[in-house]
Amino acid sequence: MNPAYATVDHVFTVPLDHAAPHGPTIQIFAREVTDAPQAGRQLPWLLYLQGGPGGKSPRPSAGSPGWLPQALKTHRVLLLDQRGTGRSTPVTARAASRFASPARLADHLGHFRADSIVADAELIRRQLCGDEPWEILGQSYGGFITLTYLSQAPEGLRACYVTGGLPGLSATADEVYARTYPRVRDRVLDFYARYPDDTARLREIARLLAATDVRLPDGDRLTPHRLRTLGLGLGMGDGFERIHWLLDESLDEEGKLTDTFLHQVMTLTGFTDNPLFAVMQETLYGQGAGPSGWAASRAMATFPEFAEDADPLLLTGEMIYPWMFREIKGLRPFAAAADLLAERPHWPRLYDPRRLAANRVPLAALVYHDDMYVDSGLSLRTAREVGATRVWITNEWEHDGVTASGGCALSRLMDLAAGRA
Repeated sequence: MNPAYATVDHVFTVPLDHAAPHGPTIQIFAREVTDAPQAGRQLPWLLYLQGGPGGKSPRPSAGSPGWLPQALKTHRVLLLDQRGTGRSTPVTARAASRFASPARLADHLGHFRADSIVADAELIRRQLCGDEPWEILGQSYGGFITLTYLSQAPEGLRACYVTGGLPGLSATADEVYARTYPRVRDRVLDFYARYPDDTARLREIARLLAATDVRLPDGDRLTPHRLRTLGLGLGMGDGFERIHWLLDESLDEEGKLTDTFLHQVMTLTGFTDNPLFAVMQETLYGQGAGPSGWAASRAMATFPEFAEDADPLLLTGEMIYPWMFREIKGLRPFAAAADLLAERPHWPRLYDPRRLAANRVPLAALVYHDDMYVDSGLSLRTAREVGATRVWITNEWEHDGVTASGGCALSRLMDLAAGRA
């Protein structure tokens, strides 16, 4: 921990189902962070909503996350572990295996969408701030939650800052993935253009995996389709280099996969720390339009360039497939429940278009023009549909620009929201 930071850990008890406040409860963890010299001052609160779904809030250290020193100049920051993540009654493979049936697990998981996270945040705000509204910084999925917050409880918000996270208000899972595959294809081709030798290296590894039973350290078989999920990281600022250097040490002098490579692939593709990312991914687009029905898998069939025998071999991105829940150890306990969630016909709507159109809470949004994860076209459409919204469009950074910019992005968003820029 940076000694310049003063921190206070908070634990809150909230209903699992906010519609049944006297039913089962869960614990929500949040860490309050202030600049040490200002710890005794009355500073406005800034709630940070992490990307995901299923991502815990960052653990602060010297200069990290990159936006934190900027925020602490003027605010008291609350780093919230959203329900089911980090120290907030985490949903893990072990926890999932304790449920008596897939149906009960699916019902439980249904309470982990953005609407429940907003209800948690409002209970926490009232305990920490009373009737005073606070500000939000929503990164990626945190921006999705922010739009739900503006739909359900705008009275709790003074200003909102969103980075790479304006969702399509009415976009179905099918529309989202129809837009996503071409962006992932282009990003993979850009990666191959930067590192041409990796094109052949990935194909060589895929052939080896198709012909040989290769096991990861946890016992899972490494298959060509699991190998391709390494593309999930290509949308971050250091994504190309992380995958390139991983491939650089992938094969030994005998042409066998190295232990270093297998260990890293297991870690990068195992969902041990964030199974909710996989389990809840397509529920983000449940807006009353029927079941998602494994939309990413269905959409892939319409893009022949993503076939495993296509040339070049294309990696995949932020897509979740049914096979993952049978082949990945950290996801197997969720398999049958994930099928039930994919078949669920009705989900509560997360966004209220009329209320958002009439919004008066200042919303400043950073849209990454070339974002691999969140479609900029949908984001800009949403910006036109939400009142009091100002947008900054840039291709200077990738999806992690709010951190990579070292506070520059947050500073400008605050100026935009305040009318100073």
